[in-house]
Amino acid sequence: MDMLTIGAFAKACRLSPKALRLYDELDLLRPARVDPDTGYRYYAVAQLEQARLVAWLRRLGMPLAEIRQVGGLCALDSTAAAREIRAYWARVEAETAVRRDLAAFLVDHLTTDSQEPGEDTAMLELRYAAHSDTGRVRPANQDTAYAGTRLLAVADGFGPAGAPASSAAVEALRSLDTDEIPAGGVLNLLEDAVRGAAQAVQDVADGAEDIGTTLTALLWTGSRLALVHIGDSRAYLLRDGELFLITHDHTVVQSMIDEGRLTAEEAVSHPQRAFLLKALTGGGATVVPDLRLHDANPGDRYLLCSDGLSSVIPEDRIHDLLTSPITPDETVKALVGAANKAGGPDNVSCVVADVVERAAA
Repeated sequence: MDMLTIGAFAKACRLSPKALRLYDELDLLRPARVDPDTGYRYYAVAQLEQARLVAWLRRLGMPLAEIRQVGGLCALDSTAAAREIRAYWARVEAETAVRRDLAAFLVDHLTTDSQEPGEDTAMLELRYAAHSDTGRVRPANQDTAYAGTRLLAVADGFGPAGAPASSAAVEALRSLDTDEIPAGGVLNLLEDAVRGAAQAVQDVADGAEDIGTTLTALLWTGSRLALVHIGDSRAYLLRDGELFLITHDHTVVQSMIDEGRLTAEEAVSHPQRAFLLKALTGGGATVVPDLRLHDANPGDRYLLCSDGLSSVIPEDRIHDLLTSPITPDETVKALVGAANKAGGPDNVSCVVADVVERAAA
């Protein structure tokens, strides 16, 4: 067997002798032979590929415990090892996206807070409509949809008291639907209201963990929309003819997609597609909502909907209906009608709001 000293091996695989000694201690990369008298380590030439893999994975930032797992898989099934690397990198990208959103939130938040009173007075307004329907299969409607001057919201209740839970969550936010929204701290205001919604759901559920609701809402400040999101109801933005999903589903299957363990196509028929990772429930668990600000442009159209719409109607069909030159009221009815025409397997609710220039007095 061809052997290399630790120095020669380190140079060949671009790992320092210090790193090699550490990986030996951690049982990550054992030397082929250790001199019993001097304790000097020797490595086989055949170990270079394993060492280079460790070096590459360390450059990716992969934790040592996961490198050990990948290394073990690689010796047995390189395809399985590749899947683990893909899943790890998908998690990194998802975490990076969360940090990017947080950075954008902080920039917007600080910019908003630094504005003088009255500065946030762009001459824009919302034209909106909401519609909710039981669907063709469910015996009762557990959704709640609301649209007002400032507040747009959709909640999808579940469990024995799902309807009261979704209604209580939206009702807790309706105090925000006033003519005056503070120029600064709007996201703090919305977060406080969500805590009130969580308490309202707990009161309705009386501690039952199998009762709860999703909640997705937009709060209008005059030139921006503040978004709060918990669960798998969705918010979309139609801008310049392009449709953007501006929420991220808090579901088991979405987390599997994020990790590269499942494709979007496979998720459609996955048995756990309805399992939520986040929701407002009667159990009282603390839930951190997604919060962000969106600058509004004239011509923007926003859609909030329960999964009774998004899981039934393909996005290209949603895009077509939203781009139709019809009013928000006609649009919500067309969207709900399309879901029911497709079988209506669930309650379906949606809110559509157009950002328009305010007519001169």
